[in-house]
Amino acid sequence: MSFETERDLENRYVMHTFGRKPVELVRGEGMEVFDDEGKSYLDFIGGIGVNALGHCHPAVVAAIQKQAATLMHVSNYYYIEQRGELARTISNLANFNAGEGAEDWQTFFANSGAEANECMMKLARAYAKRQGRAASTIVTLQRSFHGRTMETLAATAQPAKQELFQPLPGGFVAVPQNDVAALEALFEEQGDAICGFMFECIQGESGVHPCTPDYLARAAQLCRDHGALMLCDEVQTGVYRTGTPFAFQQFGIEVDIFSMAKGIAGGFPMGACAARAHVAQAFAPGDHGSTFGGSNLAIAAASATLEALAQEHILENVQTVGAYLRDALEALPFTTDVRGRGLMVACDVVGEMSAPDIVSAGLGAGLLLNATGPATLRFLPPLICSTADIDVLVKKLASIVK
Repeated sequence: MSFETERDLENRYVMHTFGRKPVELVRGEGMEVFDDEGKSYLDFIGGIGVNALGHCHPAVVAAIQKQAATLMHVSNYYYIEQRGELARTISNLANFNAGEGAEDWQTFFANSGAEANECMMKLARAYAKRQGRAASTIVTLQRSFHGRTMETLAATAQPAKQELFQPLPGGFVAVPQNDVAALEALFEEQGDAICGFMFECIQGESGVHPCTPDYLARAAQLCRDHGALMLCDEVQTGVYRTGTPFAFQQFGIEVDIFSMAKGIAGGFPMGACAARAHVAQAFAPGDHGSTFGGSNLAIAAASATLEALAQEHILENVQTVGAYLRDALEALPFTTDVRGRGLMVACDVVGEMSAPDIVSAGLGAGLLLNATGPATLRFLPPLICSTADIDVLVKKLASIVK
């Protein structure tokens, strides 16, 4: 089907919740995708950080094909193959460099990052009540992004995204990122009512803004002092994206619950919420659930993805290529404030062309790019990205930004 026909059908029959770019993508392989006319594009947004192994990785494709021909879905009333093994893998990844402090983690499998965050918030409130505390308030950070369900939108401290959908569920209070004094004042005032502090180590949708280690260390101490939990949203930062299995492992803190999604299943829809075993015990059968979460297909895709990420030495590649990307962006004359970790990077642009203008021009040059604001470009390429790919990116950016 031609691009024009597909565009017209979507304009008529699909809800207009996305401002789509004028291209129809029909095939992908590795770092490249191809449109309906055969033109290739280097993908530096990676399905918004989803395609961790690139497009159509053979191991993930084979796992999905095999599972689809064997058993696709039976519901969570039954045990299935690989789910326990996958949860054990996630527990091991959560204990990366934990040493003697390692303990078991238990995972709830969902279908998306928003669902994983819903689970995390519910578990935090359940844990407080099981501990005999009346606390139910969850502290979040201004400019955060946790999802688009009503509950995760309430946790997302961006008024522009919330206004249309008021009234939103209560139980959230937001503080400025990296403002220790504001956080201390909030805990001083409301500490007995707080059950959790929910944060992204690096805020993604706002333009890749990291928390400082000192800020998170103080947040962790305040949570311990008041019996609250550290709730880490790893939907975008997790699964090797920032240079460790999960970003919190780079900030010198311990967390109690964390969510993940995006790259965990190599492009197949999946989310997960992992908690330290003693915290996870706050859930009893019937307290939470999902019809499709942890289905046979999703488990097969995630198992193949995590195995391939480990076997292909992705961690080292993310660290090396991420540093190369940051250095390359800093060398461009129209960029400023290059920031991020691993292959989660952003920069601001100066000059006559806005970031959205550069994204549009990038299509013509064979690049898939992303802007998170008028002056900010965000890069979330597949974790297989190479220095040669970065060289192509930088050369093309230099040619289109005048």
